[in-house]
Amino acid sequence: MTGKRVQKLQPGLIDMVLDALLVSREENCRYLSGFTGSSGWLLISNNHTILATDFRYIEQAGKEAPNFEVIQVKGDLHSWLPRIAQDMGWHRLGFETSLPFSTYHQLKAATEGKLEIVPTAGLVENLRCIKEPAELEIIDRAVHLTDAAFEHIKTIIHPGMKEKEIAWELEKFLRQEGSEAIPFEIIVASGPNSALPHAHPSERRICSGEPVLIDMGARIDGYCSDFSRTFSLGRDEKLEEIYSIVLEAQLTAIKKIQPGMSMAEADRLAREVIDRAGYGEAFGHSLGHGVGLEIHELPTLSPNSQDVLADGMVFTVEPGIYLPGWGGVRIEDVVTLEQGKSRVLTMSRKDSRSAIFPIAV
Repeated sequence: MTGKRVQKLQPGLIDMVLDALLVSREENCRYLSGFTGSSGWLLISNNHTILATDFRYIEQAGKEAPNFEVIQVKGDLHSWLPRIAQDMGWHRLGFETSLPFSTYHQLKAATEGKLEIVPTAGLVENLRCIKEPAELEIIDRAVHLTDAAFEHIKTIIHPGMKEKEIAWELEKFLRQEGSEAIPFEIIVASGPNSALPHAHPSERRICSGEPVLIDMGARIDGYCSDFSRTFSLGRDEKLEEIYSIVLEAQLTAIKKIQPGMSMAEADRLAREVIDRAGYGEAFGHSLGHGVGLEIHELPTLSPNSQDVLADGMVFTVEPGIYLPGWGGVRIEDVVTLEQGKSRVLTMSRKDSRSAIFPIAV
């Protein structure tokens, strides 16, 4: 599998007239080689696939990246890379723009003008956009785990619980049921706190008749899921009004999104519903983002992106309305494009009736 990914990458090197590409981002290294260590560099040319790492990871790299020549290095990048480039006869080396500027500066100084160092962006990330069947199967498992965590919390949540308590119960469940380190801090935001799209769980105790927003993710075999639901413990007329608008926006987008559509067009599908309801200014973030080895990756379904959707992409659809002083509503599912239309991976209920938990007193 990793060999085919490298083959897909190599035409990009030819297009940029690169002798080789230095891959430094951890997720990209894993995607191309299978290596899961936290310290490693890939050097990829048309004739060579090299994984450079230090003593700690040599044995692991040999097992995880059998299609790569594993070499042991010592010291900073600039202390060993120029020699390899010289031995290989490379004159033009691409690097990922995520490389720290200080590292780039040291490398440039160490090559003494003998090696042209060229910035690249998106060469590997664009490949990662289209998920292979095996990747999709893992993401599906991570999605089902967040579904299960939400079902679990519904059985124990009650007025008076602290946001932090709920977040811990969710994280504990996710880890006990097989999640690796969770991909982001779980959001539990109640009442006015839910008007903050990226609120941090606090000591605030949730009350009956107010919005409660939960946003969480799981990670399995390196791949992430992302999930949001908003609900109330007992009736909340304002929540029911806002929730119905957000749900309509989300369902409209999911139904109409299709391959060949620009990201901006996809975003507009949901945004127009919220605009018509008079809450356009309260939807201040993008409609969604890609999910995979990172919790936020390409594609980006935003008003400013003219990139085009394609079959095989996996992304969130998560419109929201946020009203300072009252609270907010976000509904988020993970969706994939298959055979020209959307398939929702998230299974948790989201109809308006499910947003009112019958456990309030």
